Amino acid sequence: MSIPTYYVQSVLSIDPVRLVEMGKKTILLDLDNTILPRDAEEMPPAMVHWVKRIRLVGIKVVLVSNSWFGRVSAMSAILGVDFVDKAVKPLPPAFILGLIKERTWPREAAIVGDQFFTDVLGGTFLGMTTIMVLPLAEHDLKHTLILRHLEKWILGSRKPLDHI
Repeated sequence: MSIPTYYVQSVLSIDPVRLVEMGKKTILLDLDNTILPRDAEEMPPAMVHWVKRIRLVGIKVVLVSNSWFGRVSAMSAILGVDFVDKAVKPLPPAFILGLIKERTWPREAAIVGDQFFTDVLGGTFLGMTTIMVLPLAEHDLKHTLILRHLEKWILGSRKPLDHI
């Protein structure tokens, strides 16, 4: 077992059909620096299209973010998906709530996010498939930058895949 299960360049590197082949019914999707740069206010059209493709193959999507209600609610409305805000990842409650919202077992779900110590650890704790992506922005909060150095050490020589 490797942690994360997959490590890819971007959410755009994830093929929705491949997720179906893996038996995934729900994607818990991080917001900041995963599908939207942390300081951005407009959802990139490519991300909107990717989420639509995910939903077209029958996979449900729930935004699970440590951000506050207003930001997460606005972005989930644009994407047409449910959300869990103030998640306090990697603690399990927000992951569990996201799974309950879509009536999905952990083995039928994947978490997609840019941080090892929030998204990957939380998903791994519950037995979910974890897909780590490169962060969209180089600038981040000070505590996150410190954790990024630890992530590099944990990932070692592992390089992100072009696609899965």
